[in-house]
Amino acid sequence: MSGIATLTSRYVAAVAHTGARIVDTRKTTPGLRAIERQAVRDGGGHNHRFSLSDAVMAKDNHLAVLAASGLPLTQALESAIARLPHTTHVEVEVDRLDQIDAVLAAGVDTIMLDNFSLDDLRAGVEKIAGSAVVEASGGVTLNTVRAIAETGVDVISVGALTHSAPALDLGLDIRIRTT
Repeated sequence: MSGIATLTSRYVAAVAHTGARIVDTRKTTPGLRAIERQAVRDGGGHNHRFSLSDAVMAKDNHLAVLAASGLPLTQALESAIARLPHTTHVEVEVDRLDQIDAVLAAGVDTIMLDNFSLDDLRAGVEKIAGSAVVEASGGVTLNTVRAIAETGVDVISVGALTHSAPALDLGLDIRIRTT
């Protein structure tokens, strides 16, 4: 957990000059989700949804199925949103700029820009223009997180915080003094 908190604090420090928030993902060790996510908070980060029931998330595969069915994306999202409780947060993952307008028209809460280039992230932020929370995801590293944050995104999700954090090498050495 110390490794997770330490790694998280490095990501948070890298984006501290921006308004971006570092969040984990649900990619955690089975049985350890609660304490790994606490370690992210201890490192200054934030948590994404804890379980599948915390928000509705339409991923890229969902959008591909909708496209194949011929149902317009905006209409499909609006139909789904209409059946949800008013308190339910809706996030949609897109992997192309041309998907953003249809998702925005449906009135979703968060749009995740997945594996976008820096130029496309900037274009996506400009297109969304505050109408939804903008989340960047996919392949985020300590070497890239600063530049990603500087595109203007609101949230950067980093799976590596929990699935790839190095363990902190701690030792407890007892020294007995003999006189």
